[in-house]
Amino acid sequence: MNRKKINTDKIKINKFLFVMVFFLFAIFIGRLSYLCLVDYRVEDSTLSAFIKDRNINEEVLMPIRGSILDKSGNVLAQSVSSYTVIAYLSETRSEGSDTPLHVVDKEMTAEKLAPLINMSESEILELLNKDAYQVELGPGGRNLSQIQMEEIKELNLPGIDFTESTKRYYPNGDFASYMLGYTVNKDGDDGNEYITGEMGIEEYFNDLLTGKAGYVTYEKDRYGYKIANGREYREEADDGDDIYLTIDNNIELFIENAVKKASSDSEAEWTLMIVADAKTGAILGYSSTPSYDPNLRNMTSYVDPIVGNPYEPGSTMKIFSYMCAIDSGNYDGSTKYTSGSKTYESANEGEDVTINDWLKEGWGDITYDQGFALSSNIAVANIVETVINGDELKACYDKYGFGSKTGFTVPREQTGSVSFKYQVEVATAGYGQGITTTPIQHIQALTAIANDGMMLKPYIVSKIIDPDTGKETYTGEKEEVRNIASSSTISKLKDLMRSVIQPDSETTTGYPYYMEGYDLIGKTGTAQIFDYSSNQYLTGESDYIYSFSGLYPGEDPEIIIYTAMKKPKDKTNYLATAVKDVVTNISNYLNIKEDTTDETKYEMGEYLNKNINTVRDDLTSKGLQVIVLGDGNKITNQYPAKRTTLIKGDLVVLLTNNYDKKMIDLVGMSYKDAKNILELMDVNYELSGNGYVTSQSIPKDMIVKDSDKVTVTLQEKYKDDVST
Repeated sequence: MNRKKINTDKIKINKFLFVMVFFLFAIFIGRLSYLCLVDYRVEDSTLSAFIKDRNINEEVLMPIRGSILDKSGNVLAQSVSSYTVIAYLSETRSEGSDTPLHVVDKEMTAEKLAPLINMSESEILELLNKDAYQVELGPGGRNLSQIQMEEIKELNLPGIDFTESTKRYYPNGDFASYMLGYTVNKDGDDGNEYITGEMGIEEYFNDLLTGKAGYVTYEKDRYGYKIANGREYREEADDGDDIYLTIDNNIELFIENAVKKASSDSEAEWTLMIVADAKTGAILGYSSTPSYDPNLRNMTSYVDPIVGNPYEPGSTMKIFSYMCAIDSGNYDGSTKYTSGSKTYESANEGEDVTINDWLKEGWGDITYDQGFALSSNIAVANIVETVINGDELKACYDKYGFGSKTGFTVPREQTGSVSFKYQVEVATAGYGQGITTTPIQHIQALTAIANDGMMLKPYIVSKIIDPDTGKETYTGEKEEVRNIASSSTISKLKDLMRSVIQPDSETTTGYPYYMEGYDLIGKTGTAQIFDYSSNQYLTGESDYIYSFSGLYPGEDPEIIIYTAMKKPKDKTNYLATAVKDVVTNISNYLNIKEDTTDETKYEMGEYLNKNINTVRDDLTSKGLQVIVLGDGNKITNQYPAKRTTLIKGDLVVLLTNNYDKKMIDLVGMSYKDAKNILELMDVNYELSGNGYVTSQSIPKDMIVKDSDKVTVTLQEKYKDDVST
């Protein structure tokens, strides 16, 4: 049987083509594997980052900078919202809108805005007539407050809008400026703009105040919008800590006013004053001129004079050269010497050096004790030659903290220079010439006189609070540095310092500081000014730095004062006036009592639930002023609290069980008394100002309703406006 022949010929494939296809497929597989396993770069980014950027959005959550407050919680520096006025000029912005979204009537807009942003109509019109989509109305329209922004918003001007930013605000303006410092806006490592401290507390604690930025990441669609119910990760910002200072706003105000008046009256190159709590070393206030407003940053100097400008202190150093001599055990204050002048052989032949007392002819033969009261340079010159030597004086100055940083928490503290070799240099160092110190070093050393020889470290931070948790992360407190003198030395030194502040100008240099009824002790200083350009001391009539170191009350000090002034226009003692004003104000404000006899002291008792008539009669018989709130027969509350020490003339307020909130007369009372009494009365109130009450919104004997607010005005004066 014949069969058909089947074609079994195979398709012939070119081997080269087969190899090429296989090779290309292998490359494709290899490339795909590479892309899956390796983070491939696309332009300036990796592939994974490129994909992430296309699908994930990340936003930085900025922290709020912490506030700086005084010891009572009054704000000294805070971050606030700031607004800038912008005007939309292009008509395209209003397309599709029923109401205009751009500026339509430019003349009317300029007319209404002018009085609110402190710019003329013509200046505003010039900006509104620009060929631009939008413009910023500056400079008057920048840095507006919330209230200013809302005032403009109420005008309902088409096309007017605002951009919001954050700025640092100092509500008191030129107030404790070098202490607080100031801020500027700077770009951080993450590209965002941060408020950054440049001086003072703002700089020293910048990291704590700044806080830490947070962020939020979320998935976005191809249009850039957040995908609903998409994945989101959020890390909240850690706001900056709030820093409470040891500063008391009222005491700071007393100091500010005194320093500014002294500076203005004297036309001095600079003036400064610092006041500390004698028992703890806490700084209660300090001020200096020339000063500046941190809101404006109009400073002429970037150096904090309290810590950063060492100078030759003059005779206030006699406190410490005498302390060194007395503590050596070799000092006899009744020893006499010849005052006037003393000559030393110079290292260079034929160039002997003579030093003099400020009264060149001297006072004849006087004792070392008298030499301290008269501020005799020759007394010290003899003491550092016969009672102690130069090495001992240097060791004492080192022990007292001169020539070293105190560790005070503001930037750029200087050490000063305490170095001397030849005997004439030892002598001049003993009365504060040829060495340099800082005011904060004097405050530190003076704390030993108030604490029986124990030197305390000065500090200015009371506490630091984490605003997110409310927890106190740091507490400032008394810190003992070391004991620098014996109890007997301190007692003797107090007597010497008291002898300086006496009314007799013939026997003391401190007579301008004398205050009848006030036990102020201290030491005056007058230092020549060394001119480094000419390598010699200036010789002009006003070429001096005047200073004063004081403690009050002398027997048991509660405050320490150091003040200085450079180149006043004449020899009027401007510092004495400033010191007496501050001491009087602080004494009244803090209710500091001088030592009195037991017959005039009285300890406040516990009078709750006792008969009002019996208690009132008892207190009145002791010479106390008694105010009774209400006409009940039982006492339900009292001011001041039990165990408070009172003396004749002090105020006591007793609240009875039938009180109708009848207003009393607060005029003349201190801030502290007025505040405590208003709280005792349980009324709404507002204290405006500092110092002592001068007026009140609700008069005496009027009933205070629950809807009323008692507004009390105070001003920086002491009781009855009496000046010493």
